[in-house]
Amino acid sequence: MSLDTPSVKPHDRLKGALAYDLDAVGELIRTRMASEHAPRIPEVTAHLVDAGGKRVRPMLTLAAARLCGYGGPYHIHLAATVEFIHTATLLHDDVVDGSEQRRGRPAANLLWDNKSSVLVGDYLFARSFQLMTEAGRLDVLKVLSNASAVIAEGEVLQLTAAQNLATTEDIYLQVVRGKTAALFSAATQVGGMIADAPDEVVQALYTYGDALGISFQIADDILDFAGDTAKTGKNVGDDFRERKLTLPLIKLIASGGDADRDFWVRTIEKGKQQDGDLDHVLTLFEKHGALDAAREDALAWSAKAKTALDAVPQGDLTDMLRDLADYVVSRLD
Repeated sequence: MSLDTPSVKPHDRLKGALAYDLDAVGELIRTRMASEHAPRIPEVTAHLVDAGGKRVRPMLTLAAARLCGYGGPYHIHLAATVEFIHTATLLHDDVVDGSEQRRGRPAANLLWDNKSSVLVGDYLFARSFQLMTEAGRLDVLKVLSNASAVIAEGEVLQLTAAQNLATTEDIYLQVVRGKTAALFSAATQVGGMIADAPDEVVQALYTYGDALGISFQIADDILDFAGDTAKTGKNVGDDFRERKLTLPLIKLIASGGDADRDFWVRTIEKGKQQDGDLDHVLTLFEKHGALDAAREDALAWSAKAKTALDAVPQGDLTDMLRDLADYVVSRLD
């Protein structure tokens, strides 16, 4: 997922405000991704880490900890933990999806092989658990370990929901809460927890991360059909080719009724796609307005994220987090 657009970039403002902490996170990541006996581990990991990811998730942890007044060192460990979990899921996702690009570069499984991507992803998951225990907080460990389980559960649910035309928007939301929002919400939640913020503040940070993650994923799914490959690092229509029933497709299939049923059975359920099918899908999007409907959902979740921040300490970082929620959906303009 990319946040590159020519408009104002609040994640760059966050990056500037958190520069010292982010440098420390980067150093910790480089140290912990090393392997004395398996040099392929840092090779594969560096391919992703050096590809220009925005590190939004670790920034959420750092920002939450700082705006809650945390003065200790362990927000660095937790931010690195979040990034390791995210990187591990990217490696696994590219194998599962058969993706050819990641962050505008060839996917790791193409440069090495599927076995390397899966096993290095496993290594990073293990490293993440080592890091999260170093904070010495069982409550934080519980949140991050639960998030890891929910992420895996979401990926499996997506497998069972894919190619099933009966998949509903509620099921889609469950998938998104697993594969994307779980790590966003855990990232913000543990930032407040490590600072011993009041329960209502920690809950608000969780709600912000959850809503931001859902809005982020809906926007990303829309951009799969309406985005610029040079900016998103993904090929237009990958989700259709991979027969993923994302929110735009679910809305499109529902809006078409029985008229297009045979088309969806052939292309999604049976996987018998032909030249011109993607162009037909794009035409149907224009006809039924399904992308606009999905965009409204993304805007609603963005608004919920901003409202949640009313319950947390206010300041420049809080304003940046609000701007980030706006920016996630501004990519759709």
